[in-house]
Amino acid sequence: MIAIVDDDASLRRSLGNLLGSTGFLVETFPSAEAFLETGKVAAINALVLDVRMPGMSGVDLLVELGRRDSRLPVVVLTAHGDDDVRKQCLRAGALAFLTKPFQAKDLLDAIQRVTSND
Repeated sequence: MIAIVDDDASLRRSLGNLLGSTGFLVETFPSAEAFLETGKVAAINALVLDVRMPGMSGVDLLVELGRRDSRLPVVVLTAHGDDDVRKQCLRAGALAFLTKPFQAKDLLDAIQRVTSND
């Protein structure tokens, strides 16, 4: 199961379609808070996460997952991919960092890479 957390509804839909077409089960969430509120964190195999969202940011979610001792593999997608943001995400626990726009193959490769680390 792959979770997608992004405030952009069209991107959530596109990512869900892409990942679903390659055989992944996908659940999407419009915010970090919505993802945490489901109580499904332990059932997720990987998380595709946006950085800049209203409310809790992607970095805040990474920090919260770390606080909960979560080992959830995270792929960060962002349109704001400067080096400081990248370093902050990787320090907070992300295993891969891609900037938007990205190639579908790059996302699929990143998901494969982070889920094979189990």
